[in-house]
This record gives sequence, C-alpha cells and structure tokens, in this order.
Amino acid sequence: MQTSPRRPDPAARGRFRAFGAALIALGVLAGPAMAQEAGQQAQQPAPAGAQSAPGEWRHGLSLLGQPKYPADFKHFDYVNPDAPKAGLLRLSVDGTFDSLNDIIARGTPAGGLQLIYDTLMSPASDEVATEYGLLAEAVRYPADFSTVTYRLRPEAKWHDGQPVTAEDVVWSFEQLTKNNPRQAYYYSHVKKAEVTGEREVTFTFDQAGNRELPQIVGQIRVMPKHWWTGKDASGRPRDISQGTLEVPLGSGPYKVKQVTPGRSISFERVPDYWGKDLPVNIGTNNFAEQRYEYFRDNVVELEAFKGDQYDFRVETSAKDWATAYDFPAVKQGKVILEEFPDRASGSMQAFIPNLRRTKFQDQRVRRALNYALDFDGMNRTLFFGQYKRTSSYFQNTELASSGLPTGLELEILDSVKDKVPASVFTTPYANPPEGGEDVRRANLREAAKLLREAGYEIKGGKLVDPQGQPFTIEILLASPAFERVALFYKPTLERLGITVNIRQVDVSQYINRIRARDFDMIVTGWGQSLSPGNEQRDFWGSAAADREGSGNYAGIKDPGIDALIEKVIYAKDRPELVAATHALDRVLLAHDYVVPTWNYGFTRTARWNRFGRPEKLPEYSFGFPDIWWWDAQKAAQTGGTQ
Repeated sequence: MQTSPRRPDPAARGRFRAFGAALIALGVLAGPAMAQEAGQQAQQPAPAGAQSAPGEWRHGLSLLGQPKYPADFKHFDYVNPDAPKAGLLRLSVDGTFDSLNDIIARGTPAGGLQLIYDTLMSPASDEVATEYGLLAEAVRYPADFSTVTYRLRPEAKWHDGQPVTAEDVVWSFEQLTKNNPRQAYYYSHVKKAEVTGEREVTFTFDQAGNRELPQIVGQIRVMPKHWWTGKDASGRPRDISQGTLEVPLGSGPYKVKQVTPGRSISFERVPDYWGKDLPVNIGTNNFAEQRYEYFRDNVVELEAFKGDQYDFRVETSAKDWATAYDFPAVKQGKVILEEFPDRASGSMQAFIPNLRRTKFQDQRVRRALNYALDFDGMNRTLFFGQYKRTSSYFQNTELASSGLPTGLELEILDSVKDKVPASVFTTPYANPPEGGEDVRRANLREAAKLLREAGYEIKGGKLVDPQGQPFTIEILLASPAFERVALFYKPTLERLGITVNIRQVDVSQYINRIRARDFDMIVTGWGQSLSPGNEQRDFWGSAAADREGSGNYAGIKDPGIDALIEKVIYAKDRPELVAATHALDRVLLAHDYVVPTWNYGFTRTARWNRFGRPEKLPEYSFGFPDIWWWDAQKAAQTGGTQ
C-alpha cells in the first residue's frame, strides 16, 4: 500500500525530486492508482450476505495484525508532547504553481495544501501500514472486507465553525473520483459511498477479500461541500473541477496565510484547531507558520539555502553533497549536515524505455541498453562513488528478491509457471558486470551482439533495423540535474550506432508528454512502501499501460505480471505478502523492462540549526517537519527570528 501522508514531508519531496521534478505534478504523491482488471482470478464478488455482519468498531487499522497503540493511547511514542508551538519554518519547492485546488489532474497545485485538510485516518511513523482515527473516531468492516464504515467525531469542524459531516465525506469522494482520473482509477473498486448514519459513512466494494481497501479509503482528503458549492466574494459559483487561486476553506491544523502566485505560499497554525488535542496530533504541527518558496533552478535554490533564504534542504545530488557544502555557515555550526537512514521505502530508479514504441519491444534490445550503461564509470565520475547499482524494484527492503526462489515464493511462481520466464527458476537476476575499461568493452560487445540478434545492423556508422530505419532514442528530461547523467550515457549508446537526442523541457510540457506517452525514454522511478498492494496494478498492470496518467510509464502488458500483482494484493499475512512481492520483483527484473540506475539508503539533509527534535526518532521516518519544533535558543545563535 502506498500511503498519502496528510502533512508534507520534505524528505519524501526530496526523494521524489530525484525521480524527476514532474512526479509530484503527475500525481504520484497524491496516491497511486488501482484498477479492476478483466479476468483476474483473484477478484471475487462480494457475497450477498457478507455485508450483514459489519464487525466491531475499531480505533485503528493495520494490515500487519493489531495496531501497536491501544484505544486509549495519549500520543505516539516518538513525539515530544510538550514541544513549543512557535517559529517560522521556510521550505523550498521546485518549479511554480498556478492553483490552490489540488484534486484536479490539470494545472500545478501549490505545495503544502495538505496542511489545511484532514483525512479520515492518520498514519503512525513507527508502524508499517497502520492508521489511527483523525476525522473518524472509529471504523468497522466485515470479515470479508467487502465494506467499511467510518464514524466521524462530533467535534470535527471546518475553519468557519461548521461541522464536518458525513455528506462532506461522500461529496469529497465523488468529486475526487469525478475530477481526477488517477484517483478514479485508484478507487475504482469502491462501488458506492453513502451516508448510513448521522455521522457514519459506508464504502461498499465490488469485491471481497481485498484487505487493503478499507484502509485505502481512510486516506481520502475531506473537503467542505458547503464552501465549494457556494459562491466566491464576487458572487460567482465556485467550481471544484477548475483550478483557482481563491484561498480554500479547510479543517486542518493550518490555514493559508498569504499567496504570491507562482512564487510563494505560507500557512499559519490555527490556534483553535478542533483536533489539536487528538492523540494523533499531540506533539505535531509545532510551527506557528510554514512557508514554501519556489525556485525554478536548482543552482539558484542551493545558493538561496546558503544565503539563509530557507531553512531545510534534502540534497539529492551526490556531487553537490560532496562539493557544495563547505561554506562558512557549515564550518561555524550554523548549518547542520545529517544523513537519515531510509527504512520506510524501497524504489526503482531507472532509464525507462517506452515499450509502446516498437523498437523497445524486443527484450534483447532492452538488455543491450543495460549493457551500454557504464555504471561504474558514472558512479566514479559523477557521483563520487556514493551510489550502488539498483537491482530490485523494492531496493533496500526485505521485499527485494535475491538468489533463486525457494519455499512459498517458489510455490507462488509455480502457480503461474506458464506465464513467467523460465529463467526465474534457474538464474538470479544480475545487472551487467562492473569494472574497468576491459569490462566496459566486454559489455559493449555483448550489447552489440544482442542488437544483432534482434535484427539490427550497422550501416554507414548507424544502427538500423531490418527496414533500414535508424535506431534513435530521445531521452526526455524535466530536471537539469539529470542532463549530465544522460550526457554520460549518450556516448556509449552512440558507439553502438544509436542516435541519441537529449531533450529537456519545462515541467508542464514534460507532464503532458508523459501523460500522453509521447516519449522514447525517461529517467524516473517508482517509490515503494513496506506494504505493497493495489498500487502495483497502476505501476505494472496491463490495464494501466494505455491509461493516460497511470504510473505504468514503461507500458508493461504481461499476464504473468498481472497474476503476481493479484497474489500480492490478496496475500493473507506478512510471510505471504513478502513471498508474493519477491516473485513479482523477480519476474519484473527478468523481463529487462528498464535500465536500473542507482540507489542510496539514506536521505541527505542540510538545515539551519534552529530546530529541536525528539531524542528518539520513529523507525520509519525522521519526522521533519511533523514532529520537530522551533528552538529559540539555537535560532538566536544562527540569526533566526520568529
């Protein structure tokens, strides 16, 4: 399952920047999609009597057993319940924005809008796939997971004092799925949402047995129906299907304070926020104000940080981490450099060829492109030796496959033996060898051999297909940071006779071309949680391959992959989930769909030393800015002011 945190996480924002500046706008952070696929044997219709036993009311939900915290818990273990509520936090964002309505697929919404809204449930950072009540005080579902009912807290209020109602929840769900194709796909298994009590909302699913569905709908952002269906200050009816720069009404811990279109947006803490004393909120929302400053150039953004124009930075460039942080404030201790281990997620970052293009449909061609990538030279030359080659779609987690399949994983693969490559049973996946010049030349020879086997030949110094058409690749980029990576890759591809063009476009054009599948190759990736589930359909499922805006960038259509995705989704316990994910990972790798790049098991951060934090951070997040706070004494020493 891919959760959508209610509050912005600069660490996550920085990691996704490493996947390409357009990922946020493409909708990845808003939540990945899921779809019902024809002929999927794991899907089962909900029995007629299944909904007659709704189950007991619960204070939390977990996919991995029982929640850690009891119903009467006071606060999460990892927060400081006495954290001071003060200070200004300044953050940076790449690009620009043109809307304060972020549920629609069009336009570029401002950062931080999550701060003004509440969701039904809120995640815990020291548990995997576990949520506790926020707007909802309780939740229940039947044993077959065919429905889920949320009961709202009576004290939940919008910032104008009106209560948050069950009608708001149903309306929000309807508008989200109506106006955002990605979210419509994500929630496509929700057959209906309806008010079933004064403060109760019930979601009915089109199938039984999908353990993740009750928890997924708990992530829905609830919006005020009465405000959006009303009129603005000029008397014009509001339209939630359109972008707007009118400040929206929320129910969350912050409200919009000031907007400079395209340049900055700030949020101020709501002193009488209705949920400030809830267990999930104690020790959080500690800053009096949070401000997002926009920068269109990473070089300018870095210099702005050095000039104390914002407070916190996630550094995704190995070169900058090694060379750009020797300025006086670091030496004086005013700026702290710190790496935090990333235990909460895995990822696959890669050069991704578009399988919808005929030239990439032959696996031998894709494998040849992998042999052409001199990762060892790239790592030494560009990254100061900081990275390791990625070899799993779930890199750096227990979900990554290795060796040969055994035990339950082997049983799962045997059940789809006629749909998966035979090599998964006999040969562990491995990227091409790494090493010096001799290894690089051997890899190029192997790449040339694979291309010949695929029917290509060299004519006039150019690689051509059997019809005499030259083999060309346009590498589409939206971030200048990846240009030097593409430029490093280009010469080796050209030595094979491939014509390579590197095309950098602005974020809006990049988004439009990705959505329309108008590209040869991109450099991006997929982030994974420790509890994969329905979003895997969106990443690799056949039904998502031709759907505009899906996460299936590569255009994968494979019955074996589809079958294994269902094994992951319908896993009955953690051991089965791990085994099914190993099998899925192994088969994805065996098809050579992408050219894996690099990974780093830590998040590099730089911050002006004016913040405090709990002594022990949660296992699955370093919690910034959620559980950090303004430290007036440190701020005075760095020149910071409130």
